[in-house]
Amino acid sequence: MFDLKLEQIKTLALYIHIPFCATKCVYCDFNTYEGIEKLIDSYINALNIEIQLWGTKLHRPQLSTLFFGGGTPSYLNLGQITELIESISQAFQIESNMETTLEANPEDIRAEKLDEYQRSGINRLSIGVQSLDDRLLKMLGRRHDAKSAINAIEKTLDFGFENASMDLMYGLPTQSLQDWRETLDIALSLGLPHLSIYCLGLEKGTPMAQSVNLGELPEPDPDLAAEMYELTVKTLDGFKYRHYEISNWAKPGFESQHNINYWKNQSFLGLGPGAHSYIPGFRFSNIKSPREYILRMENNPNDTTTPRTLKDPVQVVDQVENISETTEILDTLMMGLRLDTGVSEVAYFNRFGHSLDEKWNDTIVTAISDGLIKWENDSKSDLSNRYLQLTQKGKILSNEVLARFFAVAKN
Repeated sequence: MFDLKLEQIKTLALYIHIPFCATKCVYCDFNTYEGIEKLIDSYINALNIEIQLWGTKLHRPQLSTLFFGGGTPSYLNLGQITELIESISQAFQIESNMETTLEANPEDIRAEKLDEYQRSGINRLSIGVQSLDDRLLKMLGRRHDAKSAINAIEKTLDFGFENASMDLMYGLPTQSLQDWRETLDIALSLGLPHLSIYCLGLEKGTPMAQSVNLGELPEPDPDLAAEMYELTVKTLDGFKYRHYEISNWAKPGFESQHNINYWKNQSFLGLGPGAHSYIPGFRFSNIKSPREYILRMENNPNDTTTPRTLKDPVQVVDQVENISETTEILDTLMMGLRLDTGVSEVAYFNRFGHSLDEKWNDTIVTAISDGLIKWENDSKSDLSNRYLQLTQKGKILSNEVLARFFAVAKN
């Protein structure tokens, strides 16, 4: 299907997709499913096969990070995360202190699961809370309330997970600035070292988008959402969090290394249905259906225990895109500008063979004039510490900034 440049792949980040949810939230358009729990055991078997096939195909490369996402990885049965990590350790090279993250729902956080996670090598939990307002949690279709979310976070920290994060959303229908201020206050009182804070996106086809279209919920106000974002930036700065990416804040040393890998446009492999990968020269993704994924990995569609003999894991790959240099440059700019450090002039030159000024001078000059981007350490005689960065205004209008680069690339 495509010819991977295997000799170039020495290190990569690994993402494992767990598509199961107890209930699917009304705003979610991820490749996740409820009501298919009977497939879990067969799915773990199929996923183990794909893990081994990719480990063999890539000659057992070193993993920089490991991330279990979903869906709801914490929804798996006891022992299944351990089984997957053991399989990964056979197929890839891993180090004991490698950042290993698991996404968890507050309702799933129990002592026996926390114990399994620690014993298996999970050293970072990302807890999907989304709101600490019971009224809004009910609107979002979450299966926890604010009290249980707080208890889950306290239990996680007390159990010894020093590296833990919480996801929150703002810009929700009916959410006021005061509602958001109160949620931030509660969140900060918990003492987590990392917070991921996202503005709601109304995704086409989701129940929430349909409710807004039908007038059952008010359309979110983008100006109010901008106020919420500015309040977040100011408040978290006062608590000494580093705003290291547009939607992420961390205490020093607790930045998400897995996501930084994405933002630096470095290689990653995604396994499981619908998972995406980037390996030099290619972007590709797997088939989305968990049932079809399992069938392609098994010898007999009616036998969920016998492994199918596959010679190549790309048999579950659905879409492949050849990456041109222009696309790779735009991806590097789009992702790198999300970071507070921005895009390194030296790293950019080493990767593409030309300077940022050489290719993008007019776009950069105009955006600087409009207060959207800036140079950090702007010395053309010493490029080693020169970085192109978004301003605070540019972070709010990041899509507009990136659109300018895309417009130039098309001409």
